[in-house]
Amino acid sequence: MKKLLPFLFLFSAPVYADITSSISSSVQLEVAAPGTTADRIGNSYSVSGTGVNTTDGTTAGSVGGLGASTAGVSAYTPITASQLTDGESFNYTVSHTTGDTIATSLTTGEVSPFGDLTSTSGGVATNLAGTIDNHVIGLTAGSAGTTATGSYVTTVTVD
Repeated sequence: MKKLLPFLFLFSAPVYADITSSISSSVQLEVAAPGTTADRIGNSYSVSGTGVNTTDGTTAGSVGGLGASTAGVSAYTPITASQLTDGESFNYTVSHTTGDTIATSLTTGEVSPFGDLTSTSGGVATNLAGTIDNHVIGLTAGSAGTTATGSYVTTVTVD
């Protein structure tokens, strides 16, 4: 049997393998853009009460409210409330929010003066840098609003 072993290797099928190797390096530099988000505050009105007389100055029993809108702001009709019966218990609550005016002549870059604004300034690329030299990555931090990312990837595949 020991004498037949070398002959068995002569008749065995050849083995092939594909080997793929890749190496990549990258640097990504980002500078944040300025931006603003604006949320418009809408018009609202609510009234509730018991044991009161109400009037808008002309009509008894009126509960006031919101009317037609101009540039996003609704007309407001206030009311006056008085105790219905002297000495009796009463409660009265009114809440009114005037909405933001919708600007009609904005130019590029302008934002309506809404009640809820958040603005961020853009980044400054001062000193921001990235280098790759023979897969050695060098990153230099920039000023506020910047990011620098470097990556080195090695892949070996055997099929």
